[in-house]
Amino acid sequence: MLVRHVSELIGNTPLFEIPSEIHGLKNINLFAKLELLNPFGSVKDKSAWNVLKDDIKQIAAEGKTVIESSSGNMAKAMQLICSIHDVPFKIVTNRIKVREVKQILQLLGAQLDELPGLSECPDPTDPNDPVTFIEQIMSANPGKFFHTSQYTNEKNIHAHYESTGKEILADLNKVDYFIGGLGTTGSTRGAGALLKENNSQLKNVGVIASKGHLLPGIRNVDEMYEVGLFRKDFYDDIVEVNIDESIDAMLMLIRKCGILAGPTGGGSLAAAFKYLRPIDSKLTEKKNAVFIVCDRVEWYLSYLQKIRPELFSLSVKADSVRALNQNDINAAPEVSVDEAEQWLNSTPQPFIIDMRGSLAFKASRIPGSINIPTDTLEDMSDMGVPFSNGHKVLFVCPTGDQSKRYAAHFAKQGINCASLKGGFVSWRDTNKKTERSSLMGKAQRAMTAGKA
Repeated sequence: MLVRHVSELIGNTPLFEIPSEIHGLKNINLFAKLELLNPFGSVKDKSAWNVLKDDIKQIAAEGKTVIESSSGNMAKAMQLICSIHDVPFKIVTNRIKVREVKQILQLLGAQLDELPGLSECPDPTDPNDPVTFIEQIMSANPGKFFHTSQYTNEKNIHAHYESTGKEILADLNKVDYFIGGLGTTGSTRGAGALLKENNSQLKNVGVIASKGHLLPGIRNVDEMYEVGLFRKDFYDDIVEVNIDESIDAMLMLIRKCGILAGPTGGGSLAAAFKYLRPIDSKLTEKKNAVFIVCDRVEWYLSYLQKIRPELFSLSVKADSVRALNQNDINAAPEVSVDEAEQWLNSTPQPFIIDMRGSLAFKASRIPGSINIPTDTLEDMSDMGVPFSNGHKVLFVCPTGDQSKRYAAHFAKQGINCASLKGGFVSWRDTNKKTERSSLMGKAQRAMTAGKA
């Protein structure tokens, strides 16, 4: 097959039938849409090409820079498309949590503006929002940037209506259940809408990550509000999956089917099992179900090594945060907002460890707090106990979920510590005293104007 432009390789991805002896469903045929076989390695190849193809020549002629917020796959695809057309590309993100993703983007030559990392315990009031920064950058530099706006751009949906949906329908004629991870929601809404037109009884099923679980490419329930394309009423059901379920299903795809799927594809398969198994036993005729395998496992080796070290002949340290079980976390010491306020007035004063992103910390915090974001605190805890026994330690995250984990961990190490119940949100909502950094405005201006 002779190809003269890489865009000719985007789409027409295979539909793989999962053997029944692997999935165990008696009345449902299960198919994987192999979007990992797009030329840049993911389902986002289709979205990236569709939001750029009509404008890329004009963008190049006007000397503009394409700008977008992305956690990885969209950025990779857009960078390669821009490179081919000699157009600069800038990423503004706080969602890159996997080392290989960042390294690949650097290798491709992307301009990466990386904001402080997003916590697995999302802060609904965190000003550390990449889209806001993009708007500020564009306002400070009129005419310089072209914002593709993947979270609100209808071309994202249209890409999958015209490609993914039609490709599936050409292979199967009829689909009864369509299952996919929710990121921008472009692939599930686009393909799902096309498939629904063919079969009004189709069930569209969205997949989200369990709260507190990081699944690259899939958002959790607290993060969906950021996605302008998301329409809850489009989906017949939304299924939560956790990290362990997703990795187990990913390993099934890799080891039993020979499909080098990443954890997001594993999450979609895990959700398919959760949703379809109760239905399967009640069916009296065969049905077809399709789920999306959106990208490849190679991007996520460091992530997998951290979550499942045993896969790489490594062991989890017995005294690490990752070794905690749910019973340990449930038993973590907690204090109410009023009790925490009493701690602040005690002598010696406690260490208050604020685990949120740095911009949220600068904007508003408990007086006297120290900012140690979750990822940094985890690395520190692996090297030993960074607190003395002579001080109480109060852990504060946005809503109190992740701080319980660290309170449980350090309490086991003999530290007099606790998690703030309800997190900073509870502190703020009860009108307790807060402070902010006087340099907050200066920092924001430097981010928006200094990188132009």
